[in-house]
Amino acid sequence: MSNLKNFLFTSESVSEGHPDKVSDRISDMVVDSYLSGDPFSRVACETLTTTNKVVLAGEVRGPEIKKNDLIEKVRHCIKDIGYDQDGFTWKEATKIESHLHSQSADIAMGVDSSGNKDEGAGDQGIMFGYACNETEELMPAPIHYSHKILRLMANDRKSGKLKNIEPDSKSQVTFEYVNGKPTKVKSVVISSQHSADVNQTQVRELLRPYLINSIPKIFLDGFNEDEFYVNPTGNFVIGGPDGDCGLTGRKIIVDTYGGAAPHGGGAFSGKDPTKVDRSAAYAARYIAKNVVASKISDKCLIQLAYAIGVSKPLSIYIDLFDNDVEKNKFVVEKINDNFDLSPRGIREMLNLNKPIYEKTAAYGHFGRSPEENGSFSWEKTDKIKAFLK
Repeated sequence: MSNLKNFLFTSESVSEGHPDKVSDRISDMVVDSYLSGDPFSRVACETLTTTNKVVLAGEVRGPEIKKNDLIEKVRHCIKDIGYDQDGFTWKEATKIESHLHSQSADIAMGVDSSGNKDEGAGDQGIMFGYACNETEELMPAPIHYSHKILRLMANDRKSGKLKNIEPDSKSQVTFEYVNGKPTKVKSVVISSQHSADVNQTQVRELLRPYLINSIPKIFLDGFNEDEFYVNPTGNFVIGGPDGDCGLTGRKIIVDTYGGAAPHGGGAFSGKDPTKVDRSAAYAARYIAKNVVASKISDKCLIQLAYAIGVSKPLSIYIDLFDNDVEKNKFVVEKINDNFDLSPRGIREMLNLNKPIYEKTAAYGHFGRSPEENGSFSWEKTDKIKAFLK
């Protein structure tokens, strides 16, 4: 984020019904399906969604799963999200194709452990982790509250409390920062698909409570109603995959820090945890969050770099944003002493070989609460002591 002290910063979120998020959800369902049968399965699944069609493609290695069973699970995902429209439905009108095939032997050779060779990274690449003390969840405020608006809308839509609002929604929150801290909300945008039975004035009134209930009052003090934008295009009846083609992995900034930190470019959804695009990004967030939770710094950015087939990271970069060289060295030493950042080490440290990924597909992979089944294990702050001087 900017080195300026006073600035405006904006982040967006998209709902689970956004076409790209429908694709992410289906791809992560495939990952979970294979990991349920074999925790060491290999999956790289991409999903395309469009008008009454879903196409799965990619590479897998694991238990035999019947194509029809996978297709039924796809339908369950679509139904759970809430789609039963003319142009996209969980019913038979939507055609589902699976083109998943076996993993490349060349990739498998580079990744698998053998003899004295430890398991290598599933690809080259750079991954970033970030944490800051702007919210209790140690996430940047703009992305945190953008997610919260849509999550509350989805809960009420599914329970029946919020009527005439359909699954495809987007939010965007702009904060004014003073002396580097978020002080108030400058503007909020909520765009949501709706039924033809309501006009834009009604949609605005339906969605206003989610602005009020998602953002703490202290940030809304003096908020200008003219800066609350609802469906700026004027109408949003046709939405979801019927209105816009969806693809896995196209919302990587929504999935991470809303633009407040760099991104290595690799998507998460559809990938098993041997893929460092996913697992190393989780590990970097885990470390950064524990650094900030230890109160050694207000912000922490971490970069990890990997090469395909090589087990250890090629480099570890830390920025604590305070120009304290000795503190930076101290943190790097503690990371080296307390965290095994090989692909195998990350998976064992965070217990990632579990079917825990489908629920990560919407409302961000970070800033969530760790769950008993192992979901969001990278959000734990159980390593704070490592960074206490």
